[in-house]
Amino acid sequence: MHNAPSHSSVPSLRADLIGGLTTFLTMAYIVVVNPAILSTEGTGLPFAGVMTATILLAASMSILMGLYAKLPFGVAPGMGLNAFLTFSVILGRQIPWPVAMGLVFWAGVMFLLLSVLPVRMAIVGAIPAHLRAAAAMGIGLFLAFIGLKNAGLVVADPVTFVKFGAWTTSSTLAAFGLFVMAVFLQKGWPIAFLLGIFVVTGLAALLGLVAIPEQLVSTPDFSSTLFQLDILGALRVEYLAVIFAIMMTDLFDSISTLSGVSQAAGLVDEKGEPKNLKRGLLVDACATFMAGILGTSAGTAYIESAAGIEAGGKTGRAAVVTGLLFLPCLFLAPLAGAVPGYATAPVLILVGAMMIKGAAQVFKSNRYEDLIPSFLALVLIPLTFSITQGLLWGLISHVLLYVSAGRYRELSIATWIMAALSALLLWLH
Repeated sequence: MHNAPSHSSVPSLRADLIGGLTTFLTMAYIVVVNPAILSTEGTGLPFAGVMTATILLAASMSILMGLYAKLPFGVAPGMGLNAFLTFSVILGRQIPWPVAMGLVFWAGVMFLLLSVLPVRMAIVGAIPAHLRAAAAMGIGLFLAFIGLKNAGLVVADPVTFVKFGAWTTSSTLAAFGLFVMAVFLQKGWPIAFLLGIFVVTGLAALLGLVAIPEQLVSTPDFSSTLFQLDILGALRVEYLAVIFAIMMTDLFDSISTLSGVSQAAGLVDEKGEPKNLKRGLLVDACATFMAGILGTSAGTAYIESAAGIEAGGKTGRAAVVTGLLFLPCLFLAPLAGAVPGYATAPVLILVGAMMIKGAAQVFKSNRYEDLIPSFLALVLIPLTFSITQGLLWGLISHVLLYVSAGRYRELSIATWIMAALSALLLWLH
């Protein structure tokens, strides 16, 4: 017989306010980092427009997560997917950004359909855990490489492809910022990234490397990216692989975050399953197709929400607080635009480092049919600047090597279907 919960076990409004604030502070860096990535020279995307889209997505979807899913998770454009959209899709494949936003929209529609249908867990189960972990590590290396490039610590070379960059004032500041953020993370400070960005930008301003904006606040840019997506232009056969990669990466990320954090924080039902997982996935799916409409990369629940949950925010009210706190940021575009790329570069490097946690899962087997697909996924994502290539090659080689090893009976029907679909997408890519 279960005892009735005590009054003290019910989260108070004060606890949710503190938890929501903590989550906001841990993920507020995305307000600067996401537009900095997506407005990289050559994409054609304006910093102010992407910043407005980022904030609108984070605010609306975090509030929706709290009100509809009743979960204390902040939602915003996902790290990794923003780099993929920028460097692999828009710059790598020379796809105009309105079409790229259309691809994000259709990935969200697919994600929404999968979240409604009972096949979503079968799809995730079709990808072995070690391959999912390898993909996460590959995305981490992808982010870290971009961060090192933006910091000026890694530069192009015609002979060796890349080499260590020369020490300049900006690369030195980036390296210092990396150290500062790492120390803050060690101390468990929830605003480690935000503080590090402020420190580097402040030093750059003192050295005359950054011009202080004439006005500190401005009107949000609601016109340059909002509703500018090309939905019909994204419906081309050769784009299917990109839509598939965005949808699958977003699905993995969402399930991993919602399940992992819920289990760790005790937000589970009587069966030990994460509370309201289906509703949480539906919100994440909405965050993806809404991202395309607003003009930013796919949205997802943030693992940084664990800090807010740890601080006491364990109900949907905490997510509502997080969402509301994003809204004032709409008017800070001049300040955000003054932040140099080398100030946000350490964030990418450290987020990449955090995504290496799955190494034990990847390398726990010494059988080649497990190691080789994981290795291919891990290295192809950063080396080809494409999450698509890593996922497709990992899936196909997984099935082929399991067949050659005589372990084909261990492959589910869903795995066979996913591998066949991957082969088709690779051929069309």
